[in-house]
Amino acid sequence: MVPRLLRSDLQSLLTSNTLCSRCLRKAHLRLFSSTPRPSTRLRQSMYRWLNGPGAAFRDPLPGSTNYLNAYDPQGNLIRARATPTDEDATQNTGEDGEPGETDLGSGRNQLDQNIAGGKPIPKEMADDLMPFPLNRQFRSQPVLSEELRDEIYRRINKEHKSVRTVSSELGVEMQRVGAVFRLKTIENQWIQEGKMLATPYARAVNAMLPKTFFDPGSRTPPLPHESINDLPVHSDTTRQLFHPVPESMHFNRASAAKAFSRDLLPADKRIPHPEMVELAKVAAQHRGREDVLRERRKELEQQEAAILNLKREQKAAQEAAAKKIDTPRWQFRFENIKAESAGRDGRAKGGVGARYGIPPQDRKKGQIKIPTKVE
Repeated sequence: MVPRLLRSDLQSLLTSNTLCSRCLRKAHLRLFSSTPRPSTRLRQSMYRWLNGPGAAFRDPLPGSTNYLNAYDPQGNLIRARATPTDEDATQNTGEDGEPGETDLGSGRNQLDQNIAGGKPIPKEMADDLMPFPLNRQFRSQPVLSEELRDEIYRRINKEHKSVRTVSSELGVEMQRVGAVFRLKTIENQWIQEGKMLATPYARAVNAMLPKTFFDPGSRTPPLPHESINDLPVHSDTTRQLFHPVPESMHFNRASAAKAFSRDLLPADKRIPHPEMVELAKVAAQHRGREDVLRERRKELEQQEAAILNLKREQKAAQEAAAKKIDTPRWQFRFENIKAESAGRDGRAKGGVGARYGIPPQDRKKGQIKIPTKVE
């Protein structure tokens, strides 16, 4: 609570300062003035917006992002109806812009009627996903809905599908599928242990963002959440390269991969989902033959399972060959190495320290950068 000053104390405080009588009189009137504070133009504009277009955000529209750019200056949702007229957006405010009775216009009323009548509201467009009106280059990206995350966890945990298969079926990147499965596992573990979850916070944040929904009763495949077959940038392709090619040579993707590195696969095989290319070729060759496509998909899944089992066996053999010494804080691992594993130039991947990165030699001084022969 603010302490109160007695009139005698205030007079002694004012007279103690070396000020003129006119300044003392103005300070006394300013402190004890009973005149109502005048309403400024900015204050009037603020209340005018709160009573008019801003009233649409008092009760947010369910299932929508409710960003400022999605509404017109009259407070009507642009994608729900056409631009209203001036008569549809009549407003009633006080003389100084204080809150008063207002008519939000027929746009919001029509929107409420659409919600009550069960009419679907159009999905957000690109212009509706700009949370910052002054930054028109930023678009809010969609996130996975709770139903879609539950479906990802169910297909991996219950149906025992691989991460690659779930990624291609639901249109979600493999890294995101793996992250969702791990987080869902931790969430279920916390629920079993009786730990508190920040469910209200997560629900509030998800309500502000666009989401990719999943309908388990729909027969059509869900809309892809993101691009899942983008070609990753390999470290061997980031260096500068001069590669002469004869005019009679057919230079394709495989040739480009061999030019960068002998062990580098072509782009068709380095994409995250090469099986989708195979399935597209089979579907183009056997139109209307769902049995052939189903059989080919089953073969690809079996091949993927065999590769995963081979990787698990190799990892288990590597773990068994390593000598481990446990301490109270760390675990030391010792492995047998050979000096010849580093290669003749000491830059082979089998050498010690190769996993920490080997800088390329393409921009080092003294190196020959132009080709010396044509293969």
